Amino acid sequence: MGILDRVAIAGIGNTEFSRDSGRSETQLAAECIKSALDDAGLAPADVDGMVTFTIDNTEDVDLIRNLGIPGLRYASRIPHGGAGSGGSVVHAAGAIAAGLADVVVVWRAMNERSEYRFGSANAAKPAPGGGAVNMQWAVPWGAATPACWQSMVSHRYMTEFGVTNRDLAEIAVLHRKHSLNNPNAFGYQKELTVEDHQNSRWIIEPVLRLLDCCQESDGGQAFVVTSLERARDLRQKPARITAGAQWVPYPTDAITNFYFEDFTEMATTQGMARQLYEQSGIGPADIQVAMLYDHFSPILLQHLEAFGFCAKGEAMDFIRDGNCALDGALPTNTHGGLMSEAYIHGLNSLAEAVRQIRGTAINQIEGVEHAAFSSGMTGLILGKD
Repeated sequence: MGILDRVAIAGIGNTEFSRDSGRSETQLAAECIKSALDDAGLAPADVDGMVTFTIDNTEDVDLIRNLGIPGLRYASRIPHGGAGSGGSVVHAAGAIAAGLADVVVVWRAMNERSEYRFGSANAAKPAPGGGAVNMQWAVPWGAATPACWQSMVSHRYMTEFGVTNRDLAEIAVLHRKHSLNNPNAFGYQKELTVEDHQNSRWIIEPVLRLLDCCQESDGGQAFVVTSLERARDLRQKPARITAGAQWVPYPTDAITNFYFEDFTEMATTQGMARQLYEQSGIGPADIQVAMLYDHFSPILLQHLEAFGFCAKGEAMDFIRDGNCALDGALPTNTHGGLMSEAYIHGLNSLAEAVRQIRGTAINQIEGVEHAAFSSGMTGLILGKD
């Protein structure tokens, strides 16, 4: 096993997920961190490390002041936007394994619905470390949003393997089914049919309709990361970090970009998944549940193939055959995913992986020993202690 196998996620916490939080992002960050510490049975005074995204607007110095954290021995930020969400926990786990900190808090907090919109065109140069820096060259030609970027890649895949937008409706409907009994989800008690999907307006024709897109959410999500030994003495069952990896190959830019040699493959996820399997000594058949980044429905197809859950070009049939359903061979995004729960840059999906390992998920899958999480460039395999 790799060195991260001696590290665990000991606490998870979140605010409500909404369209208008009514409070600052700093307050959202403080609330979700306090919730995660309470979940673990720890206090702010126990924290000596903090990790977040380069694009998070809250400074750690504000949080240690507001939470009453005495001081930090370790602090870092992960780049690549949502593609780096798994990397935030990898950074934290690496700090624990290296002895640089004892208790590291990971957070992401944002008012992405009420203050700014994920789906809005932004002609300005992206923030450093936010990913998609080179995409600015495509903005003058109309590719000004993540939906545009994903559509360029997915259209090639869909053309190559005969996938239609009507097929993608099955992904949206599946995720909504998983969210129907999740009170934290946008899709709570809101049924969705294929017809609803097909009647939603086009965002990028002929690839993405409105219901192929993730939520735009206000909210916060946090994690407490510590040694497996210490986690065993805390309040919750540890979610052991069996493996954690990042892969940022050349040439690349963001989780979806125009620089891959083959648009039908996710080179970033393939390289990351390969490392996860090498570190852990397990393979796709040893994973019982998967939380895969689904900011747009078609990317799920390439995630499944990059992890080796099915062969290239077979992901749509894999889903259609029921494998990703709650009673399937690989239940996927069991909380509703980013499409039907919320979009907190992927970290809310990692929280669901922790719940599945603990045995406390609303849609709990029996016999979970390993849960995979992918945000594209970064990911983890969690396991039971």
